[in-house]
Amino acid sequence: MIFVVYLAILAVLFFVLIVLPQRRQVSARRSLVASLVVGDRIITAGGLYGTVRELDDETIELEVAEGVRIRIARQAVNSRVSELPEKPAAEPGADAGRDVMPGESAQEPLGD
Repeated sequence: MIFVVYLAILAVLFFVLIVLPQRRQVSARRSLVASLVVGDRIITAGGLYGTVRELDDETIELEVAEGVRIRIARQAVNSRVSELPEKPAAEPGADAGRDVMPGESAQEPLGD
């Protein structure tokens, strides 16, 4: 009798901790894909950032750079992003031709 109670508790815990969150995640992903509009900035499951330029039932035309468009499956959309990442600016005075190791300064030490 105790074994059946433990088994029932385990089944309920499995459902609450595994199945329900997964269902919510799938539902959120479906609503994201369904709510995409032209002009949205997205990131794909493969890590490509781009802007939606054209939509149809199965695919999305994504502009990944100025004048560069690719066609992806709608299901490849991972998330909507508010801002595309920008390239970090180079430090003023940093020598671009010299590799800098972690913990090392990009500038040459001053001589006496």
